[in-house]
Amino acid sequence: MPQERPMNFRNIIFDLDGTLVDSARMTGQILDAMFADRGIAMRADRNVIRAMDAVGGEAMIAAVMGEHTSDPAADLTEFRERYKVAATPLDLAFPGVAIGLDQLARAGIAMAICSNKPQHLCDKILADLALSHHFTAIIGSSPNRPRKPAADAALLALQSLGATAGATLYCGDSQVDLATARAAGLAMVLVEWGYGTRDTLADEPATPLISDFAQLVALTAANSGTAHG
Repeated sequence: MPQERPMNFRNIIFDLDGTLVDSARMTGQILDAMFADRGIAMRADRNVIRAMDAVGGEAMIAAVMGEHTSDPAADLTEFRERYKVAATPLDLAFPGVAIGLDQLARAGIAMAICSNKPQHLCDKILADLALSHHFTAIIGSSPNRPRKPAADAALLALQSLGATAGATLYCGDSQVDLATARAAGLAMVLVEWGYGTRDTLADEPATPLISDFAQLVALTAANSGTAHG
């Protein structure tokens, strides 16, 4: 992982979809069901879902459903209603995430979520996966707050952690995450397995990259005895 100086972070703000959880799987299953219920013999393209993940919302629905949606806003509403009651696959987190979060928590690292997924869906996914307890704050999207890449949600997460930007690392997978981190004055690291990581590195090749959680643990003040700061 390239870097110009030693990094010793005591707090981490995580993106959710494409960073901690493989949400395209669940999104695809829900859209498949919507197609089937309308008598449309097709499956949602998982590659398109991954490519549109960071954008989300109506744009994602329009891209995936194509000619089969005449009202992306209405279809997004239906999608989110289905999401609320859909069973979350218990293996939806990427490999190593649960163990890695536990290692970080035991090391005294304070953590938060900063996502463009609606707040209630962030809460649902993390609760269903038994990961909620690791996070001081879970900041999802809200109608009264600008979405990433605006800095608002990241700054709210930072405030909830009681942390300074200099002691906090932002961990994500997309150009939206990189722009968010910059807007909030946070150092950024990409996860190698992320949906948008390849495209982000193509545009910003110097962006630090981790291939597993062990590297993320090594970037934190694991022996400091305290988080925040």
